[in-house]
Order: sequence, then C-alpha cells, then structure tokens
Amino acid sequence: MRRLFLALAALAATTSAQASGLTIPLASGVAIEHTQAVYQCPDGDIPVSYINAGSIALAVLEIDGQQIVAANVLSASGARYAGAQYIWRTKGQEAMLYDIMKGGEDAPVATCMQRD
Repeated sequence: MRRLFLALAALAATTSAQASGLTIPLASGVAIEHTQAVYQCPDGDIPVSYINAGSIALAVLEIDGQQIVAANVLSASGARYAGAQYIWRTKGQEAMLYDIMKGGEDAPVATCMQRD
C-alpha cells in the first residue's frame, strides 16, 4: 500500500541552524485541505491553521507565542479541538478558547471573532 506523507510546516520548530517537522502517514489518494484564519480576541489576534486530511482534522493555534496542535474531538455543535491544556471551539465566525488549567469549559478565557 502506498502512503503519502503530510509535512506540516506549520508545526515545525525552526531556528536559523536547524528545522524539524512532523509527518503523518496517510493512505494513498487522501486529499489534504489547508486553510488559515485569524481570530480577533480581547488580548490580541490568534492565527489558526486548519488541516484536514481524511479522518485527520487539526487546528494549529498560536497562543502566547507557542504553537498548539489541537485535534478535532466530539462536539454537539460546531467544531471542537483539544491540544495541550486548551480547548478551541468554533461555530460560524465565533470562536472560544478554554484553558483547562483556568476553569475548564465552564468559562472561556477568550471569545473571538474571525477576521474577514
């Protein structure tokens, strides 16, 4: 079985001396969709890269200067991603960021709107 490898440059930790990345094996013929969005939040913008490839759905967020890789998880409505201590929920143009270390999903630490 042939496999394709998805190189996620958005996940690479890059310095001038070296670069590393992540590859995820995919079945042959799986289409890869990559979209980017910027959300305006009270404490500043959050850029997000969405990567969808078959059953793999990821959101790569930049929070406080760190890249957070979040995987899509079960949601009753909209989309819900979990990565590190964060939950990122989106529905339409609105997004909410939750920090499990700061109250969990009872109260978002930021409510954001997608920029056009």
